[in-house]
Amino acid sequence: MDKNRKKESMVVSTLLIVVIMTLFITSSVFGKLSKDSNQKDKDKKITVYLAGDSTVSNYPDNMAPRTGWGQVLPSFFDDRVRIKNSAVPGRSSKSFIMEGRLAGILKQIHKGDYLFIQFGHNDEKFKDPTRYTKPSTTYKSYLKQYIAGARQKGAIPVLVTPMERRRFSSGGDALNTHGKYPSAMRELGHDEHVTVIDLTAKSKKLFQQLGPEKTKELFMWIDPGTTPNFPRGVQDNTHFQDKGAKAIAKLVVEGIQEHGLGLRAHLK
Repeated sequence: MDKNRKKESMVVSTLLIVVIMTLFITSSVFGKLSKDSNQKDKDKKITVYLAGDSTVSNYPDNMAPRTGWGQVLPSFFDDRVRIKNSAVPGRSSKSFIMEGRLAGILKQIHKGDYLFIQFGHNDEKFKDPTRYTKPSTTYKSYLKQYIAGARQKGAIPVLVTPMERRRFSSGGDALNTHGKYPSAMRELGHDEHVTVIDLTAKSKKLFQQLGPEKTKELFMWIDPGTTPNFPRGVQDNTHFQDKGAKAIAKLVVEGIQEHGLGLRAHLK
């Protein structure tokens, strides 16, 4: 009996050792995997894709000081956020798609990324059938393609209404310059449960605060002989200098914060 008990005791001890070693190894492996996974999550970057027109796009040095708000947006984020500015001057919600530019974004975009969509300036060009859309119908239907495409890839679509042009009444009041397009985008955002950053309203409020003269400092109002890229000067009430692009980008960032988008955690 003593021999049997000793034998059983040795077997139990051996089993206990095996169990303890297995638990230790398993814990170490899973701990390492968990650590590696957490590190990957920390290292993963969020890409924000921008689809839009000339007010959003990047410009080369030979076009300075003309600047799109998307060009300066990276300066507002930490290194976990990457901005991919696919906006192109002259494009509408329609022509951007017809040229295959949305398809190009959707080939690259991943789950957890963002797609910011700002169109309206060129959708208004009713004399150009390649760009023109109707606010209540085709404008919405094209914008839906951006929303659906992003969602199919697990990305987050964000609609951005077009900022106002620099236009004032004789009494100095900032005017609406985009007709029914901003309200159509707001309606679509409501119907599709998509965040809408109302850059139209935000920019109008800013321009009203600054007034007709001070807003020239934001837009491409340049005196002759002051910059080599525009030696004859320019008076442009649609596009921005660097100062204006930063002011508009700040309004976009304000919208990100107001709507509680996850990106706000990476703002500087």
